[in-house]
Amino acid sequence: MTSTYRYLPDTKQDQEEMLALLTISSVDELFEDVPKEIRLDGELNIPNAVPEPLLVKKMHQLSSQNKHANHYPIFLGAGTYDHYIPSVVNHVISRSEFYTAYTPYQPEISQGELQAIFEFQTMVCELTGMDVANSSMYDGPTSLAEAASLAITSTRRSKVIVSKSVHPESRAILNTVSGGLEYTVEEAALDGDITDLEKLQEQMDQDTAAVIVQYPNFFGSIEDLTKIKTISEEKGALFIVSANPLALALLEAPGKLGADIVIGDMQPLGIPMSFGGPHCGYFAVKKKMMRKVPGRIVGQTTDDQGKRGFVLTLQAREQHIRRDKASSNICSNQALNALASAVCMASLGKEGIRQMAQLNIEKADYMAKCLQKKGFNVKNKAPFFNEFIVEFPLPVKEVNGKLLEAGMIGGFDLGNDYRLENEMLIAVTEQRTKEEIDQFVKVLEAMKNG
Repeated sequence: MTSTYRYLPDTKQDQEEMLALLTISSVDELFEDVPKEIRLDGELNIPNAVPEPLLVKKMHQLSSQNKHANHYPIFLGAGTYDHYIPSVVNHVISRSEFYTAYTPYQPEISQGELQAIFEFQTMVCELTGMDVANSSMYDGPTSLAEAASLAITSTRRSKVIVSKSVHPESRAILNTVSGGLEYTVEEAALDGDITDLEKLQEQMDQDTAAVIVQYPNFFGSIEDLTKIKTISEEKGALFIVSANPLALALLEAPGKLGADIVIGDMQPLGIPMSFGGPHCGYFAVKKKMMRKVPGRIVGQTTDDQGKRGFVLTLQAREQHIRRDKASSNICSNQALNALASAVCMASLGKEGIRQMAQLNIEKADYMAKCLQKKGFNVKNKAPFFNEFIVEFPLPVKEVNGKLLEAGMIGGFDLGNDYRLENEMLIAVTEQRTKEEIDQFVKVLEAMKNG
C-alpha cells in the first residue's frame, strides 16, 4: 500500500534505484509468481496513515488505558510476578555491546558477552544444586518441554508423567512438543494442592521416561521432592523439577534432593512482567547428562598466554552435530534476559536474595492469615511460598471487578484451568506493602458482608 506518511528512510529515488538494479519497473512485479486470485486486490481495511508525532501521541493515549503494576498494587502471579528489580539491571543491559550482541561465535571479540553468560550459568548451578547449566532457553515452559524430550531420547522410553500441579501452560506446551517425538504425556492427579503420590506410584511403569513436578507448584505449595524422587527411581525414570529460582534461595536445592534435570523461568529475578514476556528459561543437569543439554553452554578456558577466557562449547543442537544424535533443534537463547537475571542476582547478593524470598513467604503468610480471620477459606494444606488459593462466595470475575474498582489487580481465576469455581490464586511478593494487603482484605470483607 502506498502511504502519504512513511517512517522508513527510503525515498522515491531510492525505490527507483532498487527497481533498476532488479531490472523491474514496479514493486508489483516482485509478486508475479503469486497467483492473482490470492493477491490482495485493493487497499487494506485499516485507518489512513498519520504523521509520526500524531501516531506516537495516539499510542500513548491507548497505553494509558492499561491497568498495570506501576499504578495498581497487583496480586496476580500464576507464572509472571511483580518483583523488585535493581535499577542497575537496566543500565547494564542497555549498553550497546550487550543490547545489540549477536551469538558470540567469535570468542576473541565476545569475551564480555561470554563471561556474562558464564556467570549466569554458574549462579543457576548454585541455586539449583546442579553441575551444569546452559546459556538459557526461551522461557520456563519451553525448558520443561525440552527436558521431557531429553528424557525420552536418553531413556528410549515412550511416556512422561507430569503433575497437574505444574503450570497449565507448561503442560500445554509439553503436549504440543510431544507430538513431534511421538511420546505420550500422562497427568498425575492431585491430592488437594499437591501431587497425589499414591496415584502417581500406580501410574509408573517401565515405559515411564520421566516424572515432572513444579517446586513450588502452580498453587504455591511445596511438593515433597524426596518422596517423588523415590517413586521415579523405583522404575528407573528421570526426575525433572521445574523450580522458581527465587524460592530456591530458601528451599532446599532440587539437585540435593535427587533431581536429574532442573528447569524453570528466571522472570522473578530481574525480568519485568511486560504483559507476560519475553522471559528467560534456565536448564540445569548433573554432569553425566552434560553432553545432551539443549542450546548452548559457555565454558571457561585459558588462551595461549595462560589468560582466563570463555568460549561456546558442547552444543547439542542438530545444526552442530549429526541430526540423529541431536537432543534438540533449539537454536537460540535469551542472552539479554539471562544477563538481566545475572546482574539482578549479583546486585542483590546471596543474602539479598534470601531476604527477598523471606519477605515473599512472610507477606503471603500474613495475608492468608488475615483472610482466614475474616472467614475466608484458604485451601492450601501444604506449606506455600508466595501464592495460595482462596475460596469466595462469588465468582472470581466479580471479585476481581470489585478489586479493580478499588484500585487493585486481583488474582488468577482457577475456574478456567482447574474447574475450581469461585477459587482464586493470589500472589503476594515483596513488593506488596502491609497497607495494600490490608486494603485488599478490607475490600473482600466488605464484599462478603455486603
